[in-house]
Amino acid sequence: IIVGLALREESMERDFDLNRLLSILTQVGDALGYAHVRGVIHRDVKPENIIVGMFGEVTLIDWGAAKVWGMPNDGDEETKGQRGGTPLYMSPEQVVGNRIVDERSDIFSLGVVMYEMLAQRVPFRGRDVSETFDNIVNREPMGPREAAPHRFIPIPLEKICLKAMAKQPNKRYQSMREFMDAINKYRADALLRASV
Repeated sequence: IIVGLALREESMERDFDLNRLLSILTQVGDALGYAHVRGVIHRDVKPENIIVGMFGEVTLIDWGAAKVWGMPNDGDEETKGQRGGTPLYMSPEQVVGNRIVDERSDIFSLGVVMYEMLAQRVPFRGRDVSETFDNIVNREPMGPREAAPHRFIPIPLEKICLKAMAKQPNKRYQSMREFMDAINKYRADALLRASV
Protein backbone atom coordinates (compact mmCIF):
# COMPACT_ATOMS: atom_id res chain seq x y z
CA ILE A 1 0.00 0.00 0.00
CA ILE A 2 1.33 3.46 -0.84
CA VAL A 3 0.85 5.88 2.04
CA GLY A 4 -0.24 8.68 -0.30
CA LEU A 5 -3.21 6.63 -1.48
CA ALA A 6 -4.08 5.52 2.05
CA LEU A 7 -4.03 9.10 3.32
CA ARG A 8 -6.51 10.19 0.71
CA GLU A 9 -8.81 7.19 1.09
CA GLU A 10 -8.88 7.03 4.89
CA SER A 11 -12.12 8.16 6.49
CA MET A 12 -12.29 11.54 8.20
CA GLU A 13 -13.37 9.98 11.50
CA ARG A 14 -12.01 11.22 14.80
CA ASP A 15 -10.57 7.83 15.78
CA PHE A 16 -7.69 7.39 13.38
CA ASP A 17 -4.80 5.03 14.15
CA LEU A 18 -2.20 7.29 15.72
CA ASN A 19 0.12 4.38 16.56
CA ARG A 20 0.17 3.28 12.92
CA LEU A 21 0.92 6.83 11.81
CA LEU A 22 3.82 7.15 14.25
CA SER A 23 5.19 3.74 13.28
CA ILE A 24 5.26 4.78 9.61
CA LEU A 25 6.90 8.10 10.45
CA THR A 26 9.62 6.58 12.61
CA GLN A 27 10.46 3.93 10.03
CA VAL A 28 10.77 6.59 7.33
CA GLY A 29 12.80 8.74 9.71
CA ASP A 30 15.13 5.84 10.50
CA ALA A 31 15.68 5.20 6.78
CA LEU A 32 16.44 8.87 6.18
CA GLY A 33 18.70 9.02 9.21
CA TYR A 34 20.65 6.04 7.87
CA ALA A 35 21.12 7.86 4.55
CA HIS A 36 22.00 11.17 6.21
CA VAL A 37 24.87 9.78 8.28
CA ARG A 38 26.25 8.45 4.98
CA GLY A 39 25.99 11.88 3.40
CA VAL A 40 22.88 11.37 1.23
CA ILE A 41 19.84 13.68 1.19
CA HIS A 42 16.62 12.27 -0.34
CA ARG A 43 15.10 15.64 -1.42
CA ASP A 44 11.69 14.19 -2.40
CA VAL A 45 10.07 12.89 0.77
CA LYS A 46 6.30 12.63 0.20
CA PRO A 47 3.52 10.11 0.85
CA GLU A 48 3.70 8.67 -2.67
CA ASN A 49 7.29 7.60 -1.97
CA ILE A 50 6.38 5.70 1.21
CA ILE A 51 5.27 2.10 0.78
CA VAL A 52 3.86 0.07 3.67
CA GLY A 53 4.05 -3.72 3.44
CA MET A 54 1.61 -6.35 4.67
CA PHE A 55 3.16 -6.48 8.12
CA GLY A 56 3.60 -2.76 8.61
CA GLU A 57 7.16 -2.61 7.28
CA VAL A 58 7.95 0.64 5.48
CA THR A 59 10.09 1.30 2.41
CA LEU A 60 11.11 4.76 1.25
CA ILE A 61 11.41 4.74 -2.54
CA ASP A 62 12.42 7.03 -5.44
CA TRP A 63 15.89 8.25 -4.61
CA GLY A 64 16.19 9.78 -8.08
CA ALA A 65 16.39 13.35 -6.74
CA ALA A 66 18.88 12.40 -4.00
CA LYS A 67 22.12 14.34 -3.63
CA VAL A 68 25.32 13.81 -1.73
CA TRP A 69 25.36 16.23 1.20
CA GLY A 70 27.48 19.29 0.46
CA MET A 71 27.32 18.88 -3.30
CA PRO A 72 25.66 21.81 -5.11
CA ASN A 73 22.18 21.32 -6.50
CA ASP A 74 23.14 22.87 -9.81
CA GLY A 75 26.58 21.39 -10.22
CA ASP A 76 26.13 20.06 -13.74
CA GLU A 77 24.12 20.79 -16.86
CA GLU A 78 21.67 17.96 -16.20
CA THR A 79 20.50 19.39 -12.87
CA LYS A 80 21.16 23.07 -13.47
CA GLY A 81 18.17 25.18 -12.45
CA GLN A 82 16.28 22.20 -11.00
CA ARG A 83 15.28 22.38 -7.37
CA GLY A 84 14.53 18.69 -6.87
CA GLY A 85 11.48 17.57 -4.93
CA THR A 86 7.71 17.89 -5.21
CA PRO A 87 6.28 21.41 -4.67
CA LEU A 88 3.83 20.63 -1.84
CA TYR A 89 6.57 18.96 0.25
CA MET A 90 9.63 21.06 -0.58
CA SER A 91 11.57 22.93 2.09
CA PRO A 92 11.94 26.71 1.87
CA GLU A 93 15.61 26.32 1.00
CA GLN A 94 14.69 24.04 -1.92
CA VAL A 95 12.06 26.51 -3.10
CA VAL A 96 14.43 29.49 -3.17
CA GLY A 97 17.02 27.38 -4.96
CA ASN A 98 19.79 27.29 -2.37
CA ARG A 99 22.76 25.63 -4.00
CA ILE A 100 23.33 23.35 -1.02
CA VAL A 101 20.69 21.70 1.15
CA ASP A 102 21.33 19.39 4.09
CA GLU A 103 19.42 16.84 6.13
CA ARG A 104 17.20 19.55 7.62
CA SER A 105 15.48 19.84 4.23
CA ASP A 106 14.35 16.20 4.50
CA ILE A 107 13.27 16.93 8.09
CA PHE A 108 11.02 19.72 6.80
CA SER A 109 9.51 17.46 4.12
CA LEU A 110 8.86 14.65 6.61
CA GLY A 111 7.26 17.25 8.88
CA VAL A 112 4.88 18.12 6.01
CA VAL A 113 4.07 14.41 5.61
CA MET A 114 3.42 14.20 9.36
CA TYR A 115 1.13 17.24 9.13
CA GLU A 116 -0.83 15.63 6.30
CA MET A 117 -1.17 12.38 8.20
CA LEU A 118 -2.45 14.23 11.26
CA ALA A 119 -4.71 16.79 9.58
CA GLN A 120 -5.47 15.02 6.26
CA ARG A 121 -4.46 18.11 4.32
CA VAL A 122 -1.16 19.61 3.26
CA PRO A 123 -0.18 22.82 5.06
CA PHE A 124 1.01 25.02 2.18
CA ARG A 125 -1.26 24.30 -0.79
CA GLY A 126 -1.89 27.34 -2.99
CA ARG A 127 -4.03 27.91 -6.07
CA ASP A 128 -0.98 27.18 -8.22
CA VAL A 129 2.69 26.25 -7.80
CA SER A 130 3.73 29.89 -7.46
CA GLU A 131 1.32 30.49 -4.56
CA THR A 132 2.34 27.17 -2.98
CA PHE A 133 5.99 28.26 -3.09
CA ASP A 134 5.09 31.63 -1.58
CA ASN A 135 3.22 29.86 1.23
CA ILE A 136 6.17 27.59 1.95
CA VAL A 137 8.66 30.45 2.12
CA ASN A 138 6.56 33.22 3.69
CA ARG A 139 3.45 31.93 5.47
CA GLU A 140 3.11 30.05 8.73
CA PRO A 141 0.63 27.16 8.49
CA MET A 142 -2.25 26.82 10.89
CA GLY A 143 -1.62 24.11 13.45
CA PRO A 144 -2.88 20.59 12.65
CA ARG A 145 -5.35 20.81 15.56
CA GLU A 146 -6.93 23.93 14.05
CA ALA A 147 -6.83 22.46 10.54
CA ALA A 148 -8.59 19.26 11.68
CA PRO A 149 -10.69 20.08 14.78
CA HIS A 150 -12.73 16.89 14.27
CA ARG A 151 -9.65 14.72 14.98
CA PHE A 152 -7.89 14.03 18.24
CA ILE A 153 -4.37 15.39 17.73
CA PRO A 154 -2.30 15.59 20.92
CA ILE A 155 -0.69 18.98 21.58
CA PRO A 156 2.84 17.50 21.95
CA LEU A 157 2.58 15.92 18.47
CA GLU A 158 1.43 19.22 16.99
CA LYS A 159 4.47 20.93 18.53
CA ILE A 160 6.82 18.27 17.14
CA CYS A 161 5.28 18.61 13.68
CA LEU A 162 5.48 22.42 13.62
CA LYS A 163 9.09 22.43 14.83
CA ALA A 164 10.04 20.06 12.00
CA MET A 165 8.45 22.55 9.56
CA ALA A 166 10.13 25.70 10.88
CA LYS A 167 11.00 28.09 8.04
CA GLN A 168 14.59 28.55 9.21
CA PRO A 169 16.66 25.33 9.16
CA ASN A 170 18.38 26.25 12.44
CA LYS A 171 14.99 26.31 14.19
CA ARG A 172 14.08 22.77 13.12
CA TYR A 173 15.37 19.55 14.58
CA GLN A 174 19.04 19.51 13.64
CA SER A 175 19.18 15.82 12.79
CA MET A 176 16.70 13.12 11.87
CA ARG A 177 17.74 11.31 15.05
CA GLU A 178 16.66 14.33 17.12
CA PHE A 179 13.31 14.41 15.28
CA MET A 180 12.73 10.69 15.81
CA ASP A 181 13.79 10.94 19.47
CA ALA A 182 11.06 13.55 20.01
CA ILE A 183 8.42 11.25 18.48
CA ASN A 184 9.68 8.22 20.42
CA LYS A 185 9.64 10.20 23.67
CA TYR A 186 6.02 11.14 22.97
CA ARG A 187 5.19 7.46 22.35
CA ALA A 188 6.92 6.36 25.55
CA ASP A 189 5.17 9.06 27.60
CA ALA A 190 1.80 8.10 26.07
CA LEU A 191 2.35 4.43 27.00
CA LEU A 192 3.28 5.43 30.52
CA ARG A 193 0.15 7.55 30.90
CA ALA A 194 -2.00 4.73 29.51
CA SER A 195 -0.57 2.25 32.02
CA VAL A 196 -1.29 4.43 35.07
